[in-house]
Amino acid sequence: MAGVISVAVVDDDRMLLDGMRSWLGGVPGLRVVATAATVGELLAGAPGPDAGPPADIVLLDLLLRDGSTPTDNIRRLVATGTRVLMISTVPDRTRIIESVRAGADGYLTKDNELPTLVAAVQDIVAGHGSHSPELAFACAHDSSPSRPSLSPRERQILLDYASGLTLKSAARRAGITVHTAKDYLDRVKAKYRQAGRPAYTKIDLARRVREDSLEA
Repeated sequence: MAGVISVAVVDDDRMLLDGMRSWLGGVPGLRVVATAATVGELLAGAPGPDAGPPADIVLLDLLLRDGSTPTDNIRRLVATGTRVLMISTVPDRTRIIESVRAGADGYLTKDNELPTLVAAVQDIVAGHGSHSPELAFACAHDSSPSRPSLSPRERQILLDYASGLTLKSAARRAGITVHTAKDYLDRVKAKYRQAGRPAYTKIDLARRVREDSLEA
């Protein structure tokens, strides 16, 4: 089924699982391939470690009754190569940030409508991430020490460079010299290093941009 996005759902509410399968079942281009009450159950039903991820994307409930932590669940799923969209009943700001830092690609509350969920799934699988109001609000109000405070120019150089531009192109776009752009980028790296989240390469920087939703 070329072009069809495979979806797995992990939630310990059986009615929600059945409802999600029915809800998404009528969406062209999406196919629910598995549902489970825990991440362990989902992975146990997967074909095997060499067969790839259990689905293109997993919709993961934030809090499960098996006592597992959201961050551990996310890391277990991300390790398989799948994308993860967190779903929850409440927009818990702290847990949203923790989820994204653990590798989740987005966060939605369960009161969102079907088109919003479908759009988030499609964006995440396409590699764009999901910039929901819940995620944007959490990141905008994140003042934890692990989130560096960047100046407008530092942020601009970071975003341009991490998006794929060369440092020379980023400098030209900002109207500054390459030497000055490098100074800004070095400051960004130093701030992330001081925050305990070092970013040595362009890939590392792009990951920090996604984790902190700086492009949103």
